[in-house]
Amino acid sequence: MKQLPEYIRDNDLKLIAEKVSAGERISAEEAITLYKKADLPLLGVMAGYNRRKFNGNYAYYNKNFHIEPTNKCVFNCLFCSYHKPDNDPESWEYTPEQMLEIVKSFDNKDVTEVHITGGVHPSHDINYYAGVLKMIKKHRPSLHVKAYSAVELDFMITRAGMTIEKGLSYLKECGLDSIPGGGAEIFDDEVRKYICGEKATAERYLEIHEKAHNLGIPSNATMLYGHIETFSHRAGHMQQLRDLQDRTGGFNAFIPLKYKKANNSMSFLGEISLTGDLRNYAVARIFLDNIAHIKAYWPMTGRDAATISLSFGTDDLDGTIEDTTRIYSMAGAPDQNPSMTTEEICKLIRDAGYVAVERDSTYNPVGRPGDACH
Repeated sequence: MKQLPEYIRDNDLKLIAEKVSAGERISAEEAITLYKKADLPLLGVMAGYNRRKFNGNYAYYNKNFHIEPTNKCVFNCLFCSYHKPDNDPESWEYTPEQMLEIVKSFDNKDVTEVHITGGVHPSHDINYYAGVLKMIKKHRPSLHVKAYSAVELDFMITRAGMTIEKGLSYLKECGLDSIPGGGAEIFDDEVRKYICGEKATAERYLEIHEKAHNLGIPSNATMLYGHIETFSHRAGHMQQLRDLQDRTGGFNAFIPLKYKKANNSMSFLGEISLTGDLRNYAVARIFLDNIAHIKAYWPMTGRDAATISLSFGTDDLDGTIEDTTRIYSMAGAPDQNPSMTTEEICKLIRDAGYVAVERDSTYNPVGRPGDACH
């Protein structure tokens, strides 16, 4: 961004743009100003500048699949469309053996990651979850296991009477490679109390991720947006993530997760527009100057929106998924059977003007950029 766009007339925005151009960190207050006052083209220019500093013209994806052990959960979050009570016809619960069979169904595919997360089951303890890790690693040692959100970890470790460090160390020994970012929602105490007051606090979420990082377990981070939160709440949420990343450097990626209205107790709110999504991606890319990757989770947004987001700061579309997740399908996501081939992902990235890079779970390229797309 060698020269600022001539149309910037607002002095506050001009000062922020100058800071971004100079590689300086913006404040949470300046992030709020961007949310409130910056138009979409300006946000795209600034976010694109930061995106290129981190990732050049590359856009990443991986070959992955999900296991969602259960949608039975001890918590009753208002935004959740996934949770079903025990006797509901839409509820399910896999045994460890059934989960291993899911892994075995990918034996002849070159997937590199399994993502395991689901409801917080009332009866399962840490040994149950550790056993799943051991079975998977015994069967396919090279498969990266990204498993158990901070909310799941808080429940299982607390129930076992362990400290967070001891519980995480035990799970790491059993095969835990990294942690997904789910459960962050919004860190503001009042908003969190209203939408998910039963689950782990913001402080606990951050504590678990920090201690995981210190043990050499990387993680992702998320933010649920587009419900009752304000721009100030979003900026404060990202501020806490940025502060933690300053201390540990353990976050691989930040994933803004859009509130979807179907089949939950907050449906009356509706959903924010695609423009609102793009503004949020862009501000995240501008503000989070120490997290290298911003992910547009395509099963949530839909393929077209995820592709457009590459021009507003995102650099990762997640993975092939293989029709193995129902969390956003049950909330009304555009793609009810989320699955993409490598060729389809590559085409989306290429048509958007970027170079597709297959990655592993910690963003190391698998092969040379663009190789898998030819």
